Amino acid sequence: MALSFSLSALSSKVMKEKIRMGMIGGGKDAFIGAVHRIAANMDGLIELCCGALSINPEIAKESGKILFLPENRTYLSYEDMIKKESELPANERIHFITIVTPNFAHFAPAMMALAHGFNVVIEKPMTLTLEEAKLLQQKVEETGLTLCLTHTYSGYPMVKQAKEMVKDGALGKIRKIIVEYPQGWLSTLSEREGNAQAAWRTDPKKSGKSGCVGDIGTHAAHLAEYISGLKITQLCADLNIVVEGRTIDDDGNILLKFDNGANGVLIASQIAAGEENALNIRIYGEKGGLEWFQHEPNTLLVKWLNKPTEIYRTGSSYLGDFAKHNTRTPGGHPEGLLEAFANIYRNFALTIAAKLNNEEPSAQMLDFPNVYDGVRGMALIENAVIASQSDKKWHNFIV
Repeated sequence: MALSFSLSALSSKVMKEKIRMGMIGGGKDAFIGAVHRIAANMDGLIELCCGALSINPEIAKESGKILFLPENRTYLSYEDMIKKESELPANERIHFITIVTPNFAHFAPAMMALAHGFNVVIEKPMTLTLEEAKLLQQKVEETGLTLCLTHTYSGYPMVKQAKEMVKDGALGKIRKIIVEYPQGWLSTLSEREGNAQAAWRTDPKKSGKSGCVGDIGTHAAHLAEYISGLKITQLCADLNIVVEGRTIDDDGNILLKFDNGANGVLIASQIAAGEENALNIRIYGEKGGLEWFQHEPNTLLVKWLNKPTEIYRTGSSYLGDFAKHNTRTPGGHPEGLLEAFANIYRNFALTIAAKLNNEEPSAQMLDFPNVYDGVRGMALIENAVIASQSDKKWHNFIV
């Protein structure tokens, strides 16, 4: 397949060595750590070299053995890992650190990693507060290092295609954006039934000011801004605690206004019983509209005002350069979440490699969520909470 050869050629041109990775969190009982490792490993560009995989020493050690990490690079704290890795020779020390801890444990290791010269990959939302996010942005700008935020859904090829079509003016001026992310996994009080993932996500001390908006609303908002190229300027929010006994929102409805005058609707709910991860987005312009649904990620519907709907498919020759760059299989072979995740890691790795070579990364390499997206995500959370608690209809989106 020609596409695969072109990606290999790009990697061999940019990469002079594997990009070395360390991980904080993500031990043997963690869900998202394994997803990150699979994604990072998919292209063979990244090597996991060390980890502080759990705050529990026994789990940290056992996880290191399971992942075949050297004993002397299986650390019992992130502080120890960052300090000791920074003291290694340049040809041995890691290039970046992935942070896959709960929200409250993002900021401190990210700041320390940047201060010691390490690039960062971090789970969303980026921090616990907007203030922390701004400090992290300042640190990235001060150091010149790279931070990647794993808004995974922007890694899908057909999302890239949608973004290119909007940017090229295919739909004309954008008028309306509707983005929805319904889940049903918190339809009961599962945080009190032994569900560890639910327990920390519904604890304001660990998740932050918002539960549902922080966990999945930030994904929806990022997708809306990423595809449209627009920025949210105002919002009107209604956040709800639906399940009795819960201490943080599990459902949210947000009206949006964008910087070109377009309006929009964002729905995020974790009490939509029966739903899995039914993220979907519709964008309408003067000439037509786009529709993408995460349950059918290889398909993009393009709806026209005066002609039949077109169906765009991943792997097709008529797609744009960014979609092709992020496509891994021939048409008709499904690509999913892991491949989208891997696209983000690969683009990040190619960016790091280009910088190591004192070269300017291409636009395709730089096509991953960054610290500025992280700040906007935290701003969404804080603005939505304030707006929901107010009787005022519209609130300016303050970053």
